[in-house]
Amino acid sequence: MAHIGRTRFPAVAVALMWWYEGFWCKVFPGRADQRAIVEGLPLLPGSAVTPLLVALGLALVALGVWVVLGHRPYAAAVVQTVLVVGFNAGGLLVGAQYIPEPGRLVVQDLGFLALIWLVAARRPADRAAQAVGAR
Repeated sequence: MAHIGRTRFPAVAVALMWWYEGFWCKVFPGRADQRAIVEGLPLLPGSAVTPLLVALGLALVALGVWVVLGHRPYAAAVVQTVLVVGFNAGGLLVGAQYIPEPGRLVVQDLGFLALIWLVAARRPADRAAQAVGAR
């Protein structure tokens, strides 16, 4: 039971972040600053902004489910790292005027990345412990 707090709760915290960023910020109700950043993407027609935000938001919700399920935790951590770095780089390059405190964004996401990798590192040990306990 003690291992649940060390692995499940951090995984739920990571998943909640993805669900918030995905559903709340991009789908319903959506955040104006994130919409503005996507609208600023070069070569993206205006009619594609809403479908892109919805697709991206639902993909982030699915990513949160992946984190909670714990399947292939290192692959999940790599995907999350690529997304966090890509979103930060894209947001800062295309929509810096919509990000009030870029330094804070980067520092917070460094903490988020640390939690992502902590969850990934602890997941395989949990599966091994569960397998031993099931015998």
